[in-house]
Amino acid sequence: MGLRTPLYDSHLAAGARTVDFGGWDMPVNYGSQIEEHHAVRRDAGMFDVSHMCVVDLRGGTVRDYLRHLLANDIAKLAQTGKALYSCMLRASGGVIDDLIVYFLDDQWYRMVVNAGTREKDVKWLLEQAASFGVSVEPRTDLAMIAVQGPNARQKAAQVIEPGVAERALQLGPFFGLDAGTLFVARTGYTGEDGWELTMPAGEAATYWQKLRDMGVRPCGLGARDTLRLEAGMNLYGNDMDETTSPLESGLGWTVAWEPQDRDFVGRAALTVQKASGDVRKFVGLLVEDRAVLRTHQKVIVANVGEGEVTSGTFSPTLQRSIGFARVPAQTGDRCEVEIRGKLVPARVVKPPFVRNGKAAIAL
Repeated sequence: MGLRTPLYDSHLAAGARTVDFGGWDMPVNYGSQIEEHHAVRRDAGMFDVSHMCVVDLRGGTVRDYLRHLLANDIAKLAQTGKALYSCMLRASGGVIDDLIVYFLDDQWYRMVVNAGTREKDVKWLLEQAASFGVSVEPRTDLAMIAVQGPNARQKAAQVIEPGVAERALQLGPFFGLDAGTLFVARTGYTGEDGWELTMPAGEAATYWQKLRDMGVRPCGLGARDTLRLEAGMNLYGNDMDETTSPLESGLGWTVAWEPQDRDFVGRAALTVQKASGDVRKFVGLLVEDRAVLRTHQKVIVANVGEGEVTSGTFSPTLQRSIGFARVPAQTGDRCEVEIRGKLVPARVVKPPFVRNGKAAIAL
């Protein structure tokens, strides 16, 4: 038996099929993964993301601590509630985790890290905090529900206190609102608009049921994976890990090189890699026949070299197979993927594949 979120019984009652995910018993679907996917693209769906870890970071030097810890620069966060996406790196430049951090006040930042990395993340946060005198508090008392889709915010607003809902509906993208026992963030992992709601664990099942009553469809890990891949979003452990850097994971945009005197963990290694001029490219792949891309399939680029598929799936929105791959720097717009002993032609494209429910690439 794995770890269970406060919503585990709610999932079973809804007919969920559960699987092990990073040591957690999580719903993979509640029947039709395809219908769950379309619910998020066309209306509103919700995901239990309570297995992810909320960490509150506090102290007079917390800003300096995070500017040292993260590849992106939290000095960009000037407005209360503003969020930043970043990688947290080893000195080697490898990615410990990708995460979101919210600026709540000068002495309080809130971080959300991935489920499968939460133990090593918290250990690393504590180790790095020792010299800064920063308090690191994993909020194991909290649960999270992601409500995503074009109608998600309007439906979710009807299950929270009216005054909070009014303020939450005014949030810009990538902003969070601390409303006492409820934290509302206009963030997500699907490419659709929506909120991620954080509440006391004991209140999660009530929120979940109220959202269901509003017509928000429960969705599992299967739909979450096809949605994030269509949206061009990386998955830790597939598309990047401690053996790869942000520069070769399509995340170079998250590295804040300026100001030059900010010496964040991993900067020296990234500087060397960048100067080499031979960083592997992270690309999108589109297969035009019936074959389906899967993780670890070999990518062959004629007269250039080989790469590997890092994530692959069948896109319910595009009705095509799509994926991500790490390939040689000289790769052009065509390649082949070895699938079941056959070389299948594929186009090299720039993610995202889907934006606002429609194709973002030429088909």
